[in-house]
Amino acid sequence: MAVVKDPVCGRELNTEVVDRPVRNVPGGAPEVDPAKGTRSFHDGKWYFFCSLACRTKFSSNPAQYLK
Repeated sequence: MAVVKDPVCGRELNTEVVDRPVRNVPGGAPEVDPAKGTRSFHDGKWYFFCSLACRTKFSSNPAQYLK
């Protein structure tokens, strides 16, 4: 289990829960539940977020949250 902090709000997240598929889409790709958290790739690194709202804030201005 890896625990990381959301860079926007500071909430702790279990990366295994965020990445756990809930089902497969018709093409076979795994689908995750964004209510359990989400992630985004920025500057060569994955960042995890507690919600789509935090991910959107981060995406609009990553430098503000990477201090």
